Amino acid sequence: MTMPEQKKAVVPRLRFPEFRDAGPWEVKRLGEVVLIANGLSVVQNNEPPGIKVTRIETISDGFVNITKVGYIKSLDDIESYKLQVGDILFSHINSLDHIGKCAFVDQPFDLYHGMNLLRFQVHKRDNVPKFIYYVVCSEPFRSSIRSRANQAVNQASINQTEVGRSRIALPPFLEQQKIADCLSSLDEVIELEAKKLEALQAHKKGLMQQLFPREGETTPRLRFPEFRDAGPWENIQVSDFGTIVTGKTPSTSNPKYWNGRFAWVTPTDISNTKYIYTTDRLLTSEGVQLIGVLPENTVLITCIASIGKNAILKVPGSCNQQINAIIPNSNFNSDFIYYLFCKNQTILQNQAGTSATAIIPKSAFEKLYFHVPKLPEQQKIADCLSSLDELIELQAKQLEALQTHKKGLMQQLFPQEIDL
Repeated sequence: MTMPEQKKAVVPRLRFPEFRDAGPWEVKRLGEVVLIANGLSVVQNNEPPGIKVTRIETISDGFVNITKVGYIKSLDDIESYKLQVGDILFSHINSLDHIGKCAFVDQPFDLYHGMNLLRFQVHKRDNVPKFIYYVVCSEPFRSSIRSRANQAVNQASINQTEVGRSRIALPPFLEQQKIADCLSSLDEVIELEAKKLEALQAHKKGLMQQLFPREGETTPRLRFPEFRDAGPWENIQVSDFGTIVTGKTPSTSNPKYWNGRFAWVTPTDISNTKYIYTTDRLLTSEGVQLIGVLPENTVLITCIASIGKNAILKVPGSCNQQINAIIPNSNFNSDFIYYLFCKNQTILQNQAGTSATAIIPKSAFEKLYFHVPKLPEQQKIADCLSSLDELIELQAKQLEALQTHKKGLMQQLFPQEIDL
């Protein structure tokens, strides 16, 4: 007679020493652990006056953002909808990528539970609210939610009954508390490093406002000592910066042009990083010769759709027709030009107009005027901002490393498979 197969014990890979002999975790449905409720289904206004209520955007950043709320008129019997410390807000109607996003109510807000978010109220006698929050934030839980969601065009949804059926693994109360404290401490470090990054980015933004002339002015408010008597900046047309080139696309059906070693930049290759060394798609030598080779230190300015996305090409390559490229002459510094266009992104966007597809053709682009100093001052400004960018990049990598560490730690602290 065949013995029935035993279910695998639910235990995490990593456990604090004092709980290693505590036995397997207990598996329950989420609805047994939390009270799940919909919010107030009333018309919201975007501006005060009124009572503040949550909306999808309230937790779009992963925390309760009190500046992204709606407003409703006063209603009777709404006190039960007021959020309490320890509540969890859960996005059950959203795009598939964002469904399951949640936020923890960590302080008393004068805020009420509105539509399009579920509210989890944890049964606190046997469970730690912050631990349950980390459970529902975990990738296995969110993956389960996404797999069961009903999908429509640009939107997915899952009802509260189905969410309540979700199975989660629970350790004893004290172990829940230990895990919650550990991850909360790490979150505090991550938040601190994120604020440092924000401070550096704000400092750079403010510095650029000072280092470049304001609209209608010919000299900046802040100038390095050696240039304070150098006179006003000269108003120069973009065509005088160097050679202006609009990119092209080789035939995508001809394989001899593709999968080579030369960068071919499109707007999707341009992110927050200043320098581009490689791209998603690469050209062969035949492909790049066909549409023209851009030399190292060419400045790339997106002029269709994503207006004003800028980068500097650090290797020989090319770009597509959505980008106007500036090959600087000997009187201009490529890094300075990059920062000049970053500072004046609004001017480019206004130049593009408000048509369905915003565009600045080469003929209009090269006729734009900007105030520019002599090359030595260009170099000084570029060096200053480049040094600050290096600090920002270093801080961003440090923050990313902490976030990766947290993700890996959660994979160790929570069982990844629940065998029922």
